[in-house]
Amino acid sequence: MGKKVIKMMDTSFRDGFQSVFGARVLTDDFLPAVKASADAGITHFEAGGGARFQSLFFYCNESAFDMMDRFRAEAGPDADLQTLARGINVVALSQQPRDIIDLHAKMFKKHGMTTIRNFDALNDVRNLEYSGERIDYHGLNHQIVISMMDLPPGCEGAHTPEFYLDRLKQIIDAGIPFHSICFKDASGTANPRKVYDTIKGARKIVSEDTILWFHTHDTAGMAISQNLAAIEGGITGIDLAKSPVCSGTCQPDILSMMHALKGTDFTLDLDYLKILEAEEAFEEAMKDYFIPPEAKMVSPTITLSPMPGGALTANTMMMRDTGTLHLYKDVIKEMADVVRLGGFGTSVTPVSQFYFQQAYLNVTQGKWKKINPSYGNMVLGYFGRTPVPADPKVVKLASEQLGKPVFTDNPVDILEPGIPKAEKVLKDNNLPLNDENIFIVASCEQKGLDFLQGNAKVSVRKKSDEEPAKVTKADKKSVSGAGPRNYSITVNGKQYDVNVAEGTDALQAAPAASTGVVPPPAVTEGTEIEAPTPGLIVKVLVESGDVVKTDQPLVVMEAMKMESEVKSPRDGKISVIHVNNGDTVQASDPLVTIV
Repeated sequence: MGKKVIKMMDTSFRDGFQSVFGARVLTDDFLPAVKASADAGITHFEAGGGARFQSLFFYCNESAFDMMDRFRAEAGPDADLQTLARGINVVALSQQPRDIIDLHAKMFKKHGMTTIRNFDALNDVRNLEYSGERIDYHGLNHQIVISMMDLPPGCEGAHTPEFYLDRLKQIIDAGIPFHSICFKDASGTANPRKVYDTIKGARKIVSEDTILWFHTHDTAGMAISQNLAAIEGGITGIDLAKSPVCSGTCQPDILSMMHALKGTDFTLDLDYLKILEAEEAFEEAMKDYFIPPEAKMVSPTITLSPMPGGALTANTMMMRDTGTLHLYKDVIKEMADVVRLGGFGTSVTPVSQFYFQQAYLNVTQGKWKKINPSYGNMVLGYFGRTPVPADPKVVKLASEQLGKPVFTDNPVDILEPGIPKAEKVLKDNNLPLNDENIFIVASCEQKGLDFLQGNAKVSVRKKSDEEPAKVTKADKKSVSGAGPRNYSITVNGKQYDVNVAEGTDALQAAPAASTGVVPPPAVTEGTEIEAPTPGLIVKVLVESGDVVKTDQPLVVMEAMKMESEVKSPRDGKISVIHVNNGDTVQASDPLVTIV
């Protein structure tokens, strides 16, 4: 009797990019590796979705739709190209209305995708119903997801095989159309026994020919053993990646998994040497990209505070940008408490970001002194039902700080149509009205508009961009003979020209020549609106002197993979704007002052 063939999806070009490079990879750089992978016999690829969709507009100045078209051309007409969607969030980080959910499926089908893996971090089946229906309607394979993880020590409830199998029964009872089912462990923390029992139990519920898939990360060093447990339990297919993105925060390596299956009744049915050639081609394509050290580390602490691989490097890169990376261990440790009290939503985007942001605030602002708006909305029910009720004290704090009651209805029912809003933005900015542009504006908001207006910038991390310039002897001679050098600095709102004399530490400073811009006076009165998290200022929406109303958006921020609006807490007038577009800020840094 021959060995059973386990299907495999190559996640290198989506989850690999997201888990290692913060999803910031240019299309021209990686496409040759796609062709090499197809030549090696790989027929199933993860080609987009997740954070990768937004990142192309945000950081690469590229269209995700163009990337998908080019991916299809390289992979060939018969390849199964799969993307990742987040239920009613689709490829955004906030909930999307029904018309945008429908447009998502329509556009991804148009641009060559075959399958959409669709998950909800809360395992709220309601959040999968309409999105799954539209994926199926537009002729795509709908792979519906049950999200998994292990809980921190001392936590009990939900995340058990019994809980996951109950969610599977709810999916079946709801009549949601699906092509296959995936059990997804984004943090790589579900213990192998739990994986085995869940898959084994699922096999008893679904028909024999139902395709079951398993997805995990190697962040905690357990991915191979998890995959073996899933295979023994009756899984149909698993996710794997190629060097240099494999393992660590990403999926295990294809070659490693082939090795692990030696002597068993299972095989991936791939040619070792051809896969090796594909890995070498991929390594060559990625050789200039900076790999954060934490992306390749296996950390046992992840089992105590589940942090998904796809979010980990995005978070650490943001902490690097804000000079707070030294707090990373404290934040990860604090996540255990944040998960324990937050209702046990699975640690996968966007909930993992909610956990991380709240843990960061607990570390930097004091435990539970400040509720992150996204975390607060989650415990209040605005993203759906948490697997278990959140801690009543945290719910009360969230309600008080956000000024919102507990919400129990269906989140998608309170969202206004998104297409008319997007069309207005396009018309107001004299941009072409088409489905692609509508979806870009709806899902990427201000940064999507920046891209369409030609204002987006490329922000990828390459070694060649970060290596210090080599200074020759001639260069040194030229520098030493250059004499004093002039710099401009700002102190307490006043600009100074600084003269640095050669060979001394002496500084001579004088007020800078007038530029026509008068620095604002020090503010002693008014309400300072602070940054809720460290992050990047995407756009300042107001000007000094503007009259604003309560809840009016003032600033758009990007923090830990998420873009959000900072709103006015009261009526008033803008007195001072403390930041500019493109500034990096710390949590509690002043953004604007209202009087």
